[in-house]
Order: sequence, then C-alpha cells, then structure tokens
Amino acid sequence: MDATKLLKDDHDEVRALFKEYEKSGDRALAKREELFEQIRDALTVHAEIEEEIFYPAVKAARSEDARDEVREAVEEHRIVKTLLAELDAMKPGDEQFDAKMTVLQESVEHHADEEEKEMFKQARKNLSKDRLEALGEEMEARKGELVEAE
Repeated sequence: MDATKLLKDDHDEVRALFKEYEKSGDRALAKREELFEQIRDALTVHAEIEEEIFYPAVKAARSEDARDEVREAVEEHRIVKTLLAELDAMKPGDEQFDAKMTVLQESVEHHADEEEKEMFKQARKNLSKDRLEALGEEMEARKGELVEAE
C-alpha cells in the first residue's frame, strides 16, 4: 500500500473516532474514556510510524519545502503528545477534559489536513511510486508490531 494512502486511512480513522466522541453524551463517561483510549492509541502508533519511517524518507528527498513540512509536523506531534499525556492523567468527567479534547481534535485535524495537502504532495513529487509502496509496506509492518505490543 502506498505510504500516503496508509497515513490518510489513519487520519480518517481518527477523524471518525473524534466524531463519535463528539456525539457521545456528557453522561457517557465510560464511552468517552474508551474513545479517548482508542484515539490516544491510534495517534501514538501513527506518530511513531511517521517519525520512524515516513518523515525521514520525505526529509531525505533533498527538497527544502519537504524538509520544512517535516520540521513543522514534528513540532505538531510534540504538541499532540503533550495533550495526550495531560488527558491521560485526567478522567472524562474532569472539568477541563472536554476542552482539552477539543484542542486535541483541532490540532490533529489541522495537522492531518496539512499533511494531506502539503507533505503528501511533496512525497509524491520527490519519491517514486515504488518507494512510496515500499515505505507503506514497512510502515504497515511496524504498525502491526506496535499495535501488538500494546
């Protein structure tokens, strides 16, 4: 599978989980905790495969625009990881939980949109179809390892 397709599918999965979280009622605390855990786990694995495999390949493309995209994406990951850690220390009934979830959702959606519009374009421009396929296979295998380890 093409690396950008795999990552886009991950983005879509997390967007769907956020929508499900939004639809859950304020009293559905157990459901909200379960959804947060699914979002946290999906984002953690996704960031790991991007940072280990995809970003280095894009950065190595020798395009200054691609390197800029990767630097910005790494900083956006740092922010998301901080929010995830803060949320992990809370419960859905806590006063700030929903506000932090909203900020997390906005950050993740912004990051995903930027990747899809900018970085994936850079990847397709600077990496061959075969290279994107090979990266996708490597990322899929690593994703399986990470999910299994959880």
